[in-house]
Amino acid sequence: MESKKVNFAEKMKEFMRKYDKNADGRIELSELAQILPTEENFLLCFRQDVGSSAEFMEAWRKYDTDRSGYIEANELQGFLSDLLEKANKPYEEPKLQEYTQTILRMFDLNGDGKLCLSEMSRLLPVQENFLLKFQGVKLDAEEFNAIFAFYDKDGNGFIDENELDALLKDLYEKDKKEMTIQQLTSYRRSIMNLSDGGKLYRKELEIVLCNEPPM
Repeated sequence: MESKKVNFAEKMKEFMRKYDKNADGRIELSELAQILPTEENFLLCFRQDVGSSAEFMEAWRKYDTDRSGYIEANELQGFLSDLLEKANKPYEEPKLQEYTQTILRMFDLNGDGKLCLSEMSRLLPVQENFLLKFQGVKLDAEEFNAIFAFYDKDGNGFIDENELDALLKDLYEKDKKEMTIQQLTSYRRSIMNLSDGGKLYRKELEIVLCNEPPM
């Protein structure tokens, strides 16, 4: 047992010597990025330049004009430019092009020129990525239709913020998950950025809650 402790301590010293370039006894973000696989390295660095999930959704809605849950690859550079501007992060054109090409390689794996919201949301810092919170409560088409019809009492094809609050609470209670008031407010704000003048239509909510984006 003692030999294992000594071996671990030696490995930690070797690790720190290799990656703690400024010898301050801590691994900084730039140092950590050298350790991670290329994709995780990129995500770690890019997330430092991204603002809130609300800003992400606002930029997304500008380009996903048909509310399909996808944007086209040729719209990606404009989307990233808007996202960085909203976060007040200055960038140079070569860096923007580098971001664009890297994200295309990471997310357009089948080369069909479409980028999915659920995948692209990985660009958000984890604490801002509300879509991750819903991975455990994804609905199939039949479940979604039933729950949307229940909250769209008047059958006008959309729900408002108050109805969305009730829907989110019920979903979490159904899956025996806890959600704080702060989380509820954050999720609602982000989802409502997909709405049209405060009206959250069926197609837009499908993007968040369904197993697959609507076709």
